[in-house]
Amino acid sequence: MGGNNLSLAPTSVGVVGASGFTGAELLRVIDRHPALAVETLQAASQAGERVADLYPSMAAAHGAACFAEFDIDQLDGLDVVFLGLPHEASMEIVPELSNRVGHIVDLSAAFRLTDASQYPIYYGFDHDQPEALAKAVYGLPEFHRDELLGASLIATPGCYVTAAILAVRPLVDAGLMSSDTVIVDAASGVTGAGRKEDLAYAFTTVDENFTAYGLLRHRHTPEMEQEIGARVLFTPHLVPMNRGILATCYSTPAHDGARSQEAVLETLQAQYADEPFVKVIEGIPGTKATLGSNLVLVTGRYDERTDTIITISALDNLAKGASGGAIQALNVALGIDETLGLDRIGVAP
Repeated sequence: MGGNNLSLAPTSVGVVGASGFTGAELLRVIDRHPALAVETLQAASQAGERVADLYPSMAAAHGAACFAEFDIDQLDGLDVVFLGLPHEASMEIVPELSNRVGHIVDLSAAFRLTDASQYPIYYGFDHDQPEALAKAVYGLPEFHRDELLGASLIATPGCYVTAAILAVRPLVDAGLMSSDTVIVDAASGVTGAGRKEDLAYAFTTVDENFTAYGLLRHRHTPEMEQEIGARVLFTPHLVPMNRGILATCYSTPAHDGARSQEAVLETLQAQYADEPFVKVIEGIPGTKATLGSNLVLVTGRYDERTDTIITISALDNLAKGASGGAIQALNVALGIDETLGLDRIGVAP
């Protein structure tokens, strides 16, 4: 999983859409990454504003920096460009940008789905960049590490999807869990919606509230089905906390050999034994244990009474679920140690 780190040449980085929550998290991770150096920060909505005025936490690292207007010419020759843009904007920019830079890491959903016909159904637009879509590599190293090596276009997974895949896919791949219907019941902190002015995410709406949304046809559903290899019923929930995702997933055993807690846990442990950021535990995962880190906690149970397999995962939606996962995938693509710049210990208490 590690790479050759004997000589880490400076890797020039541009962040487009740098003023959003994922952009801010990227800057936090990049600041302690020994091989990445930020050259340009573009954010059309905040152009001209000082980074430290919007995010005082950035004062020491980017105290004099200002967000710039989007200018593709300013990205020419960079080693890496991260895109934290709306889906359609990324789709339009990537084809032209791909001839100008070494690696593109896209944090939107524009290149996650291999079936272009799903975009008008779930995202409301037609995907008109088939060459780029075919070129993109899904940015989850735990299941796409070989394809990521040297990848020039990385599609960073959705935060909910990352939690669901890591909790469920090993059991589907091993034939323990039925692929007929997997139920994914997941809850996220409010930063999962991005930095926006919307009454649904205002303090008075979110505080002391716990609600479901996106029922039956949430846009992450086809991505989950693609990567898990099963039919998925996904229900997301919004909880009054800043960061974190807890996914609780249910399905029926595929055969008698799957009907034990030992079989479930041993399968998960075998899958993740050598993974630097996924830890299988016998206890119950909680989001705070992963706060600010790339850590994912996973567990599993078998309930004999209802003949149900339950798996649970917890992660930080801005870290492993977005920007941290993007850095990890980029590290693999660059052939360097994939843990560089990333914490394995959450901020607790």
